[in-house]
Amino acid sequence: MSFSKKKMLVTCAFPYANGSIHIGHLLEQIQADIWVRYQRLRGHIVWFICADDAHGTAIMIKAKNSGLSSENIINATLLEHINDFKSFNISHDNYHTTHSSENLYFLKKFFKILNKKKLINEKNIIQLYDPVEKMFLPDRLIQGQCPICNKHDQYGDNCEQCGSIYDSLELINPISMLSKTKPVLRNSNHLFFNLPYFQDQLKNWIDSGVLQKPVMNKSKEWFKKGLKKWNISRDAPYFGFKIPSYEDKFFYVWLDAPIGYISTFKNLCVKNKNICFDDFWKKDTETLLYHFIGKDIIYFHCLFWPAILDALEFRKPTKIFVHGYVTMKGLKLSKSKNSTILAKDWIRYLDSDTLRYYYASKLSNKIDDIEINLEEVVIKVNSDIVNKVINLASRTAKIINKYFSNKLSDVLDDDNLHSFFLNCSIEIELFLENREYSEAIRKIMNLADIGNKYINSRAPWMILKRKGIVKEVQDVCSMGIHLFRILMIWLKPIVPVLAIKTELLLRSKLSWHMMHSPLLSHEINTFKKLFKRLDINLIKNLLI
Repeated sequence: MSFSKKKMLVTCAFPYANGSIHIGHLLEQIQADIWVRYQRLRGHIVWFICADDAHGTAIMIKAKNSGLSSENIINATLLEHINDFKSFNISHDNYHTTHSSENLYFLKKFFKILNKKKLINEKNIIQLYDPVEKMFLPDRLIQGQCPICNKHDQYGDNCEQCGSIYDSLELINPISMLSKTKPVLRNSNHLFFNLPYFQDQLKNWIDSGVLQKPVMNKSKEWFKKGLKKWNISRDAPYFGFKIPSYEDKFFYVWLDAPIGYISTFKNLCVKNKNICFDDFWKKDTETLLYHFIGKDIIYFHCLFWPAILDALEFRKPTKIFVHGYVTMKGLKLSKSKNSTILAKDWIRYLDSDTLRYYYASKLSNKIDDIEINLEEVVIKVNSDIVNKVINLASRTAKIINKYFSNKLSDVLDDDNLHSFFLNCSIEIELFLENREYSEAIRKIMNLADIGNKYINSRAPWMILKRKGIVKEVQDVCSMGIHLFRILMIWLKPIVPVLAIKTELLLRSKLSWHMMHSPLLSHEINTFKKLFKRLDINLIKNLLI
């Protein structure tokens, strides 16, 4: 692995601005944030951005039902989302919105370019229309049976059960989620982006190693079926940006949302004059671009988005990292189906490190779903963080505080054990780099066990009883602190709150590059509780 300094731009998919952040959203944000924090800890330059996906019919309808304007709805939601992500220590450099002047500027500019290149075609199509609500229905407001696997209650564009992409007209027994009535068919003119034109370029890009293997295979299935031209317009009434020169036509959210990556970064460049926009978006740049997304939006990010970038002569993503859903009792978390835990509710009863650690212990670089079990959360966090990692610090630091005036020994009690820990860092680095967090956790906890066995075998409390206050006790307890420090350097990207408390205790930054330099003859602070043991009765409040 090369350790030359790299420049990276990292994004998460944009949460929709019509609802609160829940722990399903947090899986992706935590996965990305751990990776970003690790890269920064290694010395790389990383810009981490995200934004609210602020347009669409659903927001317009929510505004109508609440008696507020769509702008009021998205502005309030934006502040709520920013606070929720901060409460979980997601280290965004910029969190913006697609309802911005920058996004409107780029949409108009890019639309003009696509038009000039004759990549936009107008076409009359049949759509599902709700005669009760007097509006054409977006895919998210239609439900019916999947035309591929016959699963009930699927949306009008894709099936969560089998992952199929289809047209809403193909849905079996469609029902409007607004009026709960059967929609009718009506004609309307729309604008289409010529996606099939980019088939060869997309195939080459997908074969270049930018995707995980299952994602690559799924993308290739769509080529076999034949790529279709992509509808980038929506009819009024709609909350979004109007298409220039077209009456009552708006840009489809799935055009302005990915362009939001560009506009959000541009907004960051305005705030930070030291960042060069072109360095990250010009074609053939040496900087790196990484997208973290869920498996339900593979089509948009792996076909539509790179084709748009190709058409605009912008750079394409270096890698797209896809993850699975969060499930509870086997069901996908969904706010619309009242089967989730909101971020603000989680933080009322538990801290952010708890969810971050639990997710990390489950996450791999595959796209498997992650089942969250609250009893398992309690057991895992108490067993690993409290009983292993913090236990190593508490029973050694307290002795250093009480008998040695807070000062660590001037020697390493066990050079071989210290070297063994350091040598394991190579494997842990690979795990973190490759997003195999669960493997990193497994390795770190095995080493925490070894550290505790060392303290148990040397039993400094027994030496105190036999010999009194002797240097051997200081050496052994200092060794425990050195091992704890290495564990916490590895864990720093995963549990940032605990890392800050550890730095206060050690009076030293947890630095990856200083890992090989033990804190010899170093003064630490008085030990204070670093983590509160979880109570299963408290955590059950989340299900009430």
